[in-house]
Amino acid sequence: MISTLIAQGGMFEGFRFPLLVGVLAAIVTWAVTPLVRKLAIARGAMDDPRQDERRVHKEPTPRWGGIAIYTGMAVSLLALLPFAYPVRPFPTYLIAILAFGALLVLLGAYDDVRPMKARWQMLYLLGIGVAIQLFYEGNQRVQMTGMDYPPFDANLTWVDFGWMAIPITAIYIFVVTKTMDTIDGIDGLAAGVAGIAGVTLSIIATYEEQPRVALIAAAIAGASLGFLRHNYNPAKIFMGTGGAQLLGFMLATLSIVGAFKTAAALALFIPMLVFGVPIFDAAFVVVRRIISRQPITQADKRHLHHTLLKKGYSQKQTVWILYTVAAALSLVLLVLVRAYG
Repeated sequence: MISTLIAQGGMFEGFRFPLLVGVLAAIVTWAVTPLVRKLAIARGAMDDPRQDERRVHKEPTPRWGGIAIYTGMAVSLLALLPFAYPVRPFPTYLIAILAFGALLVLLGAYDDVRPMKARWQMLYLLGIGVAIQLFYEGNQRVQMTGMDYPPFDANLTWVDFGWMAIPITAIYIFVVTKTMDTIDGIDGLAAGVAGIAGVTLSIIATYEEQPRVALIAAAIAGASLGFLRHNYNPAKIFMGTGGAQLLGFMLATLSIVGAFKTAAALALFIPMLVFGVPIFDAAFVVVRRIISRQPITQADKRHLHHTLLKKGYSQKQTVWILYTVAAALSLVLLVLVRAYG
């Protein structure tokens, strides 16, 4: 029945290649993760719960899962994009995204062994956010050049950001990347939320006739879910700084290339809904630290997942509560895109 629908188009029309890319990314990531786990153990890239009180796991656990996630995404795109786009399958912006993604994985792998101070992470994330805007051809660019305002109004007015597009884009990429990193505090949370966000962006891109964006988003979703097989509680491996920042960076840049340029009337709501869980979590923590007169970069146990754990929920119950919230916000966005996008 399913094969017939795929062959004839049917309910899978437009989603066949994204599904294929997502499945391949999931399989590759799932298969490579045990190898990466062995590498992390051999190199001493371990997360020791005795390092600080924020840790909720009990035993030392290998990091560097970001290497497997990146491998799954890259292999699936390298293998299938040439079939979907025989002529110029890899535009300049995509090559830059993959290159800077690889750099983030390497920097994160280093941070997992020799932790860097928060200001250095901020500097290189903002630097990458600026640099990614320099690689483009035509209007295919990772940059928020402006927005239509006000939302849901019949007479939308285009607000051009001008030169401010550079810092606005860099800050947006930094915020999404860093917030994805900060929610990676319990087994499976960041991977599951990233998977939901990837699926959402892929569906939006398919609806809005951006098939290449749909394929890339599907690769992110597939790699996240393939890694989740090893990262779900009790986790055998963590994605580490590189994995969390890779997923945040990929999703942020893709939302700029895709969703922001299609659902123009919804530009203000896209980050709040697609990345609602990590962004709200970050805001929740920052406000509580300010009230307590503590540095906003100081690590503590004030995140949403810590709060739910303190209320007596298990790790599995906590991640499913937050998965449900993320999925509900994404569903709201999909409804709005269909109505106003």
